[in-house]
Formats: sequence, structure tokens, C-alpha cells
Amino acid sequence: MAQARPSMQELIARRRRAGFVGRGAERAAFRANFGIPPEDERHRFLFHVHGNAGVGKTFLVRELEQIARELGAPTVYVDEGAGSVPETMAVIGRQLAAQGHRLKDLDRMLAAHRERRHEAEAAAVAVPEPDGPSAGSLALARAGLVGLGLVPVAGAFAPALDADRIAQGADRLRAGLSARFRNQEDVQLVLSPERVLTPVLLAELAAVASAVPWLVLFFDTYERTGPFLDGWLHEVMTTDRYGVLPANVVVVTSGQRPFDTARWGGFADFMTDVPLGAFTEAEARGLLADRGVRDEPVVAEVLRLTGGLPVLVSTLAQARPADPDDVGDPSADAVERFLKWERDPVRRGVALACALPRRLDADVFRAVVDCEETELDSLYEWLRGLPFVDGRGERVRYHDVVRVPMLRLQRTRSPRGWAERHGRLAEVFGRWRDEAEAGLDPLRRWADADWRELRLAESYHSLCAAPRAALPAILADVVHACGQGDEVALRWARVLVEAGEDAAAEAVRTWGNGLAETLAGSGPAEALRLLLDRAGGDEPWRAEAMALRGDAFARDGDHARALEEYDRALALDPDLVRAHRAKAATRGGLGDYEAAVAGLDRVVALEPDNPYNVILRGEYHRLLRHHDEALRDLTEGILRDPASEFARASRGAAHERAGDLDAALADLDRALELKPDYAWALGRRARVWRGLGDHDRQLADLDRAIALWPDWGWGHCERGDALRVAGRDEEALADYATALAIDPEYASAYASRGVSLSNLGRHREALADLDRALELNPSYPWALCRRAEVHLDLGDPERALADATRALELSPDYAPARTLHDRLTR
Repeated sequence: MAQARPSMQELIARRRRAGFVGRGAERAAFRANFGIPPEDERHRFLFHVHGNAGVGKTFLVRELEQIARELGAPTVYVDEGAGSVPETMAVIGRQLAAQGHRLKDLDRMLAAHRERRHEAEAAAVAVPEPDGPSAGSLALARAGLVGLGLVPVAGAFAPALDADRIAQGADRLRAGLSARFRNQEDVQLVLSPERVLTPVLLAELAAVASAVPWLVLFFDTYERTGPFLDGWLHEVMTTDRYGVLPANVVVVTSGQRPFDTARWGGFADFMTDVPLGAFTEAEARGLLADRGVRDEPVVAEVLRLTGGLPVLVSTLAQARPADPDDVGDPSADAVERFLKWERDPVRRGVALACALPRRLDADVFRAVVDCEETELDSLYEWLRGLPFVDGRGERVRYHDVVRVPMLRLQRTRSPRGWAERHGRLAEVFGRWRDEAEAGLDPLRRWADADWRELRLAESYHSLCAAPRAALPAILADVVHACGQGDEVALRWARVLVEAGEDAAAEAVRTWGNGLAETLAGSGPAEALRLLLDRAGGDEPWRAEAMALRGDAFARDGDHARALEEYDRALALDPDLVRAHRAKAATRGGLGDYEAAVAGLDRVVALEPDNPYNVILRGEYHRLLRHHDEALRDLTEGILRDPASEFARASRGAAHERAGDLDAALADLDRALELKPDYAWALGRRARVWRGLGDHDRQLADLDRAIALWPDWGWGHCERGDALRVAGRDEEALADYATALAIDPEYASAYASRGVSLSNLGRHREALADLDRALELNPSYPWALCRRAEVHLDLGDPERALADATRALELSPDYAPARTLHDRLTR
């Protein structure tokens, strides 16, 4: 049955929707674009709306969104409420789900991202090395650690390296991450979440787009979201790095500045630039007439007062002044212009009071407004309907053009009243923050986004109420925020800027600007240096700041400076646990396991109730082949934290090295029950199967481990060895080649490949590989013995004897070396 055409009344109502008048050309161009097929060169995939504050960008974007929905398009609206690309994806998922298009895979991956990121932020886990990595990949391993944003630490969740082989190579990094996280995808969810999440998002959007005529994505307040969204959006729209974006997707961005021509200038043929200025006189008169303001003297005064700025025209038109005398003195304060025709003193007071919070919801409204309970709901709905209030979502906010003069008016008219009102709001948010802390681990507060939001609001109002008194505590918060990464630290810097500007507190604003510029340009280490240099010198947070600065240097691979900062921190506060633990972890990451154990002895003494400290010390004892000490610590850790897969896997590896294969198998089985996709534990269990002679299970575990962690060099070398022992040398060669592609200086892989080549009769190639292995690791008895065998195959018994003799000197108890030497000296 044909759909009924809309009536004249419906069409007129549509045109009057939300009181939107003007911008006819912009709306018409946007609507017309949906009548042009994507294949047509006239079709535009991107619209960028831009103009100064108050020109009506958000109003226009809302209208464009409604146009898109009328044409059957699901829409998404993102503004500065999203603080990163993953948060932007979460907004996209929520809004499309509300329209009947749930992005299940994206929701699952975002949940994993949040979980893994929280794990990474909380972890301080040292990264040991797999058996036999190369000496040449230390720089690669250090460079990889910086991407985590964590202090380098050692743990059983990385391939283990015997104490006589110091941690080196990129495998150490990958091993540490694999152990802490579920699989390699989890590692990337922390290191580069966009790389993992964007392909999932694009696949989900493709599925949605295939079922609808158009899909439209709106990115508002782009001046705030562009710094993290613009590069990502450019890659998504102009490259296939993450997959393809369906052709029936249209993107609308809106911000104060034009697009970056350096990035987007070459793509002008698929985008439309939409610059917005003040209303023309005709547009302003049209809006006023639509609101019933037609008296010429009144219209003329409104035009003069507003200069055609849409938000002001709309605000003044809302009250529908009928008498020219109502327009008042043209020199009246801007706030009086916004509220001039609101006669109800209660409403005027509510509008002014509600400018104080940066954002407003029903709870904050009730904390701000002092009136009868029965009036609260109706007043809140009235406020949400004001033209200068953005009412999208549960939270609302004032347009900056209106809020700023309202704040200035209240601050200058009654400084004491200003301070008292902000002080009350600080107390309210502080009380809510206290409530949010209930049930939160004190060490996890800063990782909790809701807690941080309440703390930020409390900080803003404290600074507005008493800038000088509040500043020291907020600077202490900046120190903690630096420990949560650039994004969180920048939010604290920005709240200092905002409070400094709103309260006319120059010292606060200067701190905020300095920190924001330093964080954006140089990162947390320099921001912490700025705090340490400019502060008074006796702040209680100085040792913490030095320790966090050490963490930043460690992430950048500068371990010498990291250790210096940890020492500085400990000189100020000898009992600072985080500095002791980070210093021990850094030592362990550099292969100095003895120093790591000594440092962790101090950590355990200071923080005896944290089972992780004991477990980590047990792992370092294992790496040092302190078997009894390792079992003692790891067993104690398991008793105190039975769900620690890390401790189970580490103890299993210790049992395997000691030859107690049944105990090893029990522990590694349990570790894999706790974390089924634990690649390192699978690799270690494969060694247990090898010891038990079960080569099928050995290969099965290695196959699964490598599927979870494709670029694990140690895993490929281990599987190559298993294949070689099974007589499958050609297949083994492929794994050795992969291991060497991952780490070109992997001595064990060269030696093992040399043996497989020799088994295949390719003795000259075998000799070259074994020579390279011994060049990388001259004290390698197994490789010396295998090279001696190759020398015999090539008819050179003298070189064979020399290798056997050297192997026996290095390891007198090594039975293969003794047997070979005896055979050659008979």
C-alpha cells in the first residue's frame, strides 16, 4: 500500500520544527546530497560546518540530523563528551543500538579494551626473556615497552630466560604482554586500541549500512574532539588501512575552525565546506517573525544588540518582547540581554545559578536550585528548553557565549556569594565522590572514570570558590593524573585553565596553560618536571611525582634516568612502595634479577599484604634458578591469591625445570583453567609434554599458543624443535625462518635451523647457521656439539674435536659433550 503523502500542516510543522529558521542554502545542499548516488562525482561524503562560537553550528547540525532521519538514515551524534577514539566508538555503538542496530562485536571488544587497559594501568609486572633470545634486540624490547605505558616488569607470563642469558630482544616485551593479557589482540587493545577496534567498527557499520539507505555520523564540537579524531577519521575515510567504509555513509563534522588543509586539502572533491557567520538581516528577521516578534522598533533593537549572532537572536526572540520599552538600555549587560524578558524572578535566578556548573543533570540541578520541591521538575524542563542550553542527552550545558558573561556577572556583582555557591557545589561533588569510593579499591580510584569525573567537578568548584587555598590539592591531583596517562592529565590541566578563566584567578590559569602545553608537546615526564620546578619545594607529593617521572622515562626506554628518578624519590620518602617496586621491576627488566629480588625484599617488608609482591619475587627467584626460594614465594602467593594464573604458571615452570613434571603439569593445567588463552603457559606446558614423551600434545599446545600469539619468536623456535625431533625438518625450517624474521639475532633459532639443515644433508648451510649461532652466543655448549657433528659430516675431525673440547670446558657435566669428546679421542 502506498504511503500517504504528508499534509500541508505536517509540512509546515516540519519547517517550523524546533523554531529553526535560516540556513536555508546549507540545509538544501545537505538534503540534495542524498538524492545523488555515491558513484556520482557530485555526491559529497563529508560536510564540515565551521564558525565562531554562537553562530548556530549545533543548531544547524541538529537540523541536518533530523533531515537525515527523515530520509531513513540512522544517525550518530558525538561531541566532546567523548575523550578518545575508543570512547567515540562507544558512543556510536550506544546510539545505533538505541535505533535498533546493536554493534555486538564492537561492544564486546570495547569491554575487553576497558578491562585490559585497567589491568595494564594497575600492573607492574616485569618481563623476562624467552629461552635463548638474541643480544641485538634489547633496544627493540625497550622501545616496545614504551607503548604499554607501564613500568617494565618481569613475570612468568613471559617466555622465561635462564639466569645465564640476560633478558634481550623484542620477545621479552611480547612475552610480558602475552602473560598479562589474554592474547596478542589484547596486547594491541592496550598498545594501539584503534588498530584492533577500527576494523571491527567498520565491519559493523557495513552491516548496518547494508540494511538502510544512508548512515550519517555527526561529530560536533570538533575544535575539542578533532585533536584525537581528525587523523583517525582521515585514515578511515581515505585509506583502507582498517577496512572499507560503506559508500552510503555520510560524515558531518562541526567546529570553530576550518578543516586542516595540510591533511584534507587533497580531498576537496568529496567534501563540502560549510562556513557559518552571523545571520543575515533577512534570516534574523525571519527567526524573530517566526517567534512573533514583528514590531519594528523591537526588531531593530534586537538586531543591534545581537549583531545577528544566532544564539543571541534566538535567546532574545524566545521571550517575544512586544513593547519597544522592553528592549532597554543598549549598554545593558549581556546577561540582562539574555534574560531581559523573563519576568519571573525565580526563573531568572535559576538561569543564573545553573550557569555555575560546567555541566548539569537533574541531580546537579537540585543541588544548585533553592526552591520548593514541587517546582523542581518543571523548572528543570523549562531550563532545558532555553535556546542557549544544549539539552542533548541526560546532561545539559550552557552555550559558552551565554555562560561566560553570566559567570562574570555573578563573580563581579557578589564575590562572596560567588565563593559561597561554588563552595557548596564543591561540597556536593565531594560528598558524591566519597559515596563513589565505597567499595572501590583505594589503588583503583584513579582508574575509575566515574570517580574521576566527580573529582574533576569538585576540583573546578573548589578552585572557583577559593583559588589560592584549593590550588595545592589540585596540583597534587595533577601528579596522580599524570600516572594515568596523557589523556587524564590533560583533563586536569584543562580544569585548571577553565577555573582560572572563570574565577579570574591568573595563577590557576597560568598553571593550567603551562601544564596543558607541556603535556601536549612533551608528555607527562616534562609536566611532572614543571610541577617539581615551579612548586614551593615542600609539597607532600614530590616523591610520588619523581617516581611517576621515573615511570615515564622507563616507558621511553631511558632506564638510566628512570633509576635516577626512583632514587631521588626514595631519598625523599624511603618507604615509598611504588618507587621501590618500580625500581626493582626496572632492574629485572634489564636482566639484573639479583637487584630485583633485593628490591622486592624491601617491597614485601613495606607492603606485606599484597600477594603480588611475593609472587613477583618468586618469579625472579625462578629466573635466577633459586628453586627453593621460588617455590616458597610462589606457593605463598598462591595461598593468598588462588586465582593468580601468573603464580600458577611460574610455579609450573619452576617444577618443570626441576624435573617434577607431574607437579608442573598440575600447575600449568590450573593456570590454563584460570586463563584459557594464556599463550606463555601453553608454551611451558608443551615443554612438560615433551618431557613426558607426548609429542602430539606438545605440538597441539604450541600450535594453539602460536595461533594466539603469531609473532612469538620463542614459540616458533620451540615448535620448530618439536617438528625436528619428530623428523619433520622441512616444516621445522619454516618455523625457524619465522622466528628469525621476528628476531634476526636469535641464536637458538640459528642453531636449531642448522641441525635441521644438517638432517636434510645441507651441511654447508648448516655450518653457516651454527657459526652464526656461536658468533652470537660463544658459550653455547649444545650448538658447539652440533657443529662438531657437522664438521665430522664434512670430514674435518680436528675442528670437531676442538668444538667438543670447548663444550666440555664450558659445561663439564653436560653428558652429550662428554660422550662426543670420548668418541673423538678414542
